[in-house]
Amino acid sequence: MTHHAQFATAKVQGAAEAAVVPVPPTTKGATPMATGAHVQIDGLSHRYRGMAANCLDDISITVPAGQVLALVGRSGCGKSTLLHLISGLMQPAEGGVFIDGNRVQGASPRWVVMFQAPSLFPWMTVAQNAALGLRFARRTAEIPERVPALLEMVGLSAYADRNVQDLSGGQQQRVALARSLATQPDLLLLDEPFSALDAFTRRALQQDVRRIAKELGLTVVLVTHDITEAAIMADRALIMAPDPGRIVTDTMLDPGPERHRDSPAFEAERARLAHLFETTA
Repeated sequence: MTHHAQFATAKVQGAAEAAVVPVPPTTKGATPMATGAHVQIDGLSHRYRGMAANCLDDISITVPAGQVLALVGRSGCGKSTLLHLISGLMQPAEGGVFIDGNRVQGASPRWVVMFQAPSLFPWMTVAQNAALGLRFARRTAEIPERVPALLEMVGLSAYADRNVQDLSGGQQQRVALARSLATQPDLLLLDEPFSALDAFTRRALQQDVRRIAKELGLTVVLVTHDITEAAIMADRALIMAPDPGRIVTDTMLDPGPERHRDSPAFEAERARLAHLFETTA
């Protein structure tokens, strides 16, 4: 990717993560507890221009505040399209998405998307990248207090002044996570952000993102085709099938309080979810 292309990609994502909506400043050094967004999807169907059939058909779901929801499905079932419709980056052909009772008509700092690529400004430091959302939102006065707290939360305090090009892929995704959390969103939307990482780094981020979301009270919607990832991160899983994209299974997940991969409770729940996936998707 060229220097200009990287700039454009990062700018688009930064804008989506930080539209200008004033939020009161927080107590010094504190990361406040969010209320979590309530998400309602009513009769949503979508068809891309030029297509004869719907790619998503008659989807209606409710995501309670503070829940971590996984959208699980094979490639082409429409799970990323559904996530983009929830975020307001696209508008559905029929039906609607409502967050806390308000119809979603575009991007907002109250809900942010993490993509597969972190889309960082490569010539900036870790701290400067983490502060981008606040700069776009014209909340620069909060940067000296918010950014150090966020970098500590994602485990990057020691890297604040390092250039992001010097970081590993997992560390860059942690910077993207800090940037996403800077505007204090109520809803975090994850579009397979760990899929390109090595297994060890992916496991660490799966556990850390769930922990941070629960600490902050965030609602999370996660797109994945990885059954183990869904069992580790989510409170609930929706399994999707293609042609057209639709929800075929809705199940709560209980892999044990510690969610240890080697525990019998986790393995039993992962196996149950895998069986549901194989028999319905």
